[in-house]
Amino acid sequence: MLDLAATFPGSVLADPKRPLFVLLLGFIITFALARLNTRLARARTRGGAPSGAGSIVTPGGLHIHHSVFGIVALVVAGILEFAVQPGSPWVELLALGFGSGAALTLDEFALILHLEDVYWTGEGRTSIDAVILGVTFITLLLTGLLPAGISEVRDYVTISRWVGSILLLGSAAFVVVSYLKGKLFLGTMGIFVPPLAVVAALRLAKPDSPWAHRRYVGNPAKLERARRRDEGLNRRWRRRKHYVWDAIGGKPHLHLPHRHPRRGPPGSGGAEGPRRPRG
Repeated sequence: MLDLAATFPGSVLADPKRPLFVLLLGFIITFALARLNTRLARARTRGGAPSGAGSIVTPGGLHIHHSVFGIVALVVAGILEFAVQPGSPWVELLALGFGSGAALTLDEFALILHLEDVYWTGEGRTSIDAVILGVTFITLLLTGLLPAGISEVRDYVTISRWVGSILLLGSAAFVVVSYLKGKLFLGTMGIFVPPLAVVAALRLAKPDSPWAHRRYVGNPAKLERARRRDEGLNRRWRRRKHYVWDAIGGKPHLHLPHRHPRRGPPGSGGAEGPRRPRG
């Protein structure tokens, strides 16, 4: 029998990369099956929201969403890997379970973020964002790229550990600022390609980002510039992205009447819409 790992030592089937490849495979397959299940459930239901689509409904009416099973799989697979540190093929099985759990959890990331069932609303597209970021991150690691700063630290360690540490922390700071400004994809790519994180960190924040809510409150001119950029330059890109996202996860068909888009951060004078009551 042909041993592909031995024949192609640098491939994803080689020992160092095989668990990560299995993890990615489990992630993609589980996400595809989860979305197929929820889309079929929605198609079978006529009118209104599909009752229990993508979840188990107990006789008492409790909806157990598939993210619950994902969190359990993540916890169990992660603990077993650290506690046992098994060899092949058990490490691949744990990787498969971890990847499947991550897919189930991120597929309902929007529900966890909003603490509300927004799966088939526009806000539900955030789950697709999270899944795409997850696949991108795993794929970059699988191709052999190291997060920015690790290889540089190895080079600088013979000169100065302080230089390497500053380099690593500097790269991380730009990535964090990119995330705070709402540039999730560029921030993730910036982990591996530092200039992308620098560009994202220096550009205007998205108007609904945490950075804008904290830093643009007293600067309405900058907030308006950020809003114009977001509505103008990004409008075409957002429309195309939504088209692709809807092809992947299904087009939203519900709207929560109490949710209104924020026009600006608190104190900026923009309309915020009614607040969702906490429960």
